Amino acid sequence: MAANGGKKGPLLSEINVTPLVDVMLVLLIIFMVTAPMMTRGVEVDLPETSAKALPQEEEHVEVAIDAQSHLYLNDETVDLEELKQRLHAMKSSGILKQVLLRADKRVPYGQVVMVMASIREMGITDLGLVTAPEEVKPKAKGPGR
Repeated sequence: MAANGGKKGPLLSEINVTPLVDVMLVLLIIFMVTAPMMTRGVEVDLPETSAKALPQEEEHVEVAIDAQSHLYLNDETVDLEELKQRLHAMKSSGILKQVLLRADKRVPYGQVVMVMASIREMGITDLGLVTAPEEVKPKAKGPGR
C-alpha cells in the first residue's frame, strides 16, 4: 500500500516534527525545574530592606561574609589579604567591573566596614551591597472587622 493513502502518484517525503517538538518541550521543562537546584553559594542570611534593586553589570565579582565571619570570593574561602591580592590582580587585568558584597545580618558592622574599606583600597569604586527584599506583613485586623 502506498504512503499517500493508496493513490497512485508521487510519494510525500515530509518530516514529521511533532515528536521532535515534544522532546524539546520535555527537555525545556526538565532544565527549567533543575536549573535552580544547580546553583550553589554561601548560606548568608541577608538583612531585609525596602530599597529598589540597582542595575548591575553582567560581569561582577561577589564577596560574601557568612555568620561566622568567613570571607568568600565567588564561593571560594579566602582571608582578607588573599582577597586584596586577588581583587588587585582582577582589577589590573581588567576583568573586574563590579563587586557585590553580601554579608550575613549577624556579622558585626565593623567587620563589614573593614571588608568594604579593603575593597575600596584596591581602587574599586563600583561596590554594591546585596540585601534581601523586605517581607510585606499583612496588617492585623481589629475586633469587629
